[in-house]
Parts: sequence; structure tokens; C-alpha cells
Amino acid sequence: MPELPEVETIKRELEKAVVGKKITKVSIINPKVIKEPSPAKFKKAITRTTIKGILRKAKLLIIELSNGKFLTVHLKMTGQLIYPGQGSKLARVVFSLSCGKNLDFNDGRLFAELRLVDDWQKLKFIQRLGPEPFALSPERFREMLSSRRTKIKPLLLDQTFICGVGNIYANEALFRAKINPGTPANSLSAAASKLLLDELKNTLKEAIRCKGSSVDQYVQLSGAHGSYVKYHKVYDRKGKPCFRCRTRIERISLGGRGTYFCPRCQK
Repeated sequence: MPELPEVETIKRELEKAVVGKKITKVSIINPKVIKEPSPAKFKKAITRTTIKGILRKAKLLIIELSNGKFLTVHLKMTGQLIYPGQGSKLARVVFSLSCGKNLDFNDGRLFAELRLVDDWQKLKFIQRLGPEPFALSPERFREMLSSRRTKIKPLLLDQTFICGVGNIYANEALFRAKINPGTPANSLSAAASKLLLDELKNTLKEAIRCKGSSVDQYVQLSGAHGSYVKYHKVYDRKGKPCFRCRTRIERISLGGRGTYFCPRCQK
């Protein structure tokens, strides 16, 4: 699933490509991805509106329209936004724009979600989100960890605790901070929690600069791959030597998610 760096990349690219353009036509190829309102109302309300701005909250894209409504895009596992649209067989909704080009919404497995809402901040899952890493001070992060006995890796994936971080960047940040993913969150010292927050922020910033990590189905708005995969230190490197100590990277399951770590560096 695209995480904060991937969604932020698409947000920035959309700002350059489509803001100020009018949506002249909406072609709904598979209505399953439209969660609200009905496909007919969705199409009618969006057609002939102008794209005013692009926002992001955690892993959610928010497209502000000239009629005061917001089109929210949750890419989930296999969602993609492609511009200019290529007419892929995976296109589920196609937005024709006043420039003569299309913005394609692709989704191979039909897990992604489109919503047209009056106020995106009132969406239930938005209201349950925890803060983003960039909004946290070391003191606040330490306070949040102090009352949680759960293992640190699954906790970083809990979007009600901290939002935007997914499996890739939780693995990478924990490696960089030399913290074992099974460590109870409340056992981390003030120094360790500060280092972890610093490495979370640093990892996310580096991934944004590289346009994200293209694992599974994520691509940039142009369809190009993000290049951060080549900088992964542990994610999807089971059995390969650690870049620090040459010990083989291990993979275990924590909270139902594949977890990669160096057993020597992350004791």
C-alpha cells in the first residue's frame, strides 16, 4: 500500500499537472471503486467543476473542487492515478480535462476508494487518525510511547497512533535507529524514542525526495517508478547481508505483517 512518501509524491505532481483545469467529462468504467455518493450523483456533481487544489492527510489524497466539494482518493493496495491517462485496461474511472488530456484512476484489484464529500475532515477514519511524524516533538512522541506496552513495530503501523507510516518505512526507521521491532514501546528510553522519531522523519523525507518506493503496484503520476527501493536497508532483504555488519537479514511476522530486521544490529 502506498505510504506517506508515495502519496505526497502524487500530491505534488497533481498540483503541477491538473490544478486549474476543468473536469469536462467523467467516464465510470467500474462503479465499485465509488463509495459515495451513487455513481450517477458522483458523475453529475463532478462534471464541469474546476480542480482548485490538492491536499494530503496521511495516506489520503484530497482534491478540492470549485463547487465546494472534495474528491477523496484512497489508493489502498493497487490504486494508481495516471496523467496523461493511457487508457489502460485497469482504468476504473477516467476524468477528461479541459486541456484535452485524461486523468486515469486505475485499480487492478478494486480495493481503492473514491468519495465525493462536502467535508473530508468529517470522514470517520480521518477523525480517528493519530498525528503524522512531522507534527510530533520528541517529548510528545516519548509521552505517547510511555503508556503503550505493545511491540513497537505493530504500533508504528497503527494509524490511530501515528499516521502515514506503513510497513516499508517502519522497518527502515527501526533499522536506522537500531531498535528491535519486537521491543515493547514503553521500554524505549527517551534517547531511543527521540532517535526513532528522528529516523522516521529522515526516512520519510528521503523517500519523498526519491519519489517513493515502487514495490507492488505504486507508480508516480507519470507511470514512472519511485527510486527509493534501491536505498532500502532491510525491507524485502531476507537472507541478504546487513549493510552494517554483514549478518543476514531476517524476516518474522509481527502483528500479521512481514517484518525485516538485522538480529545483530537491532538487539
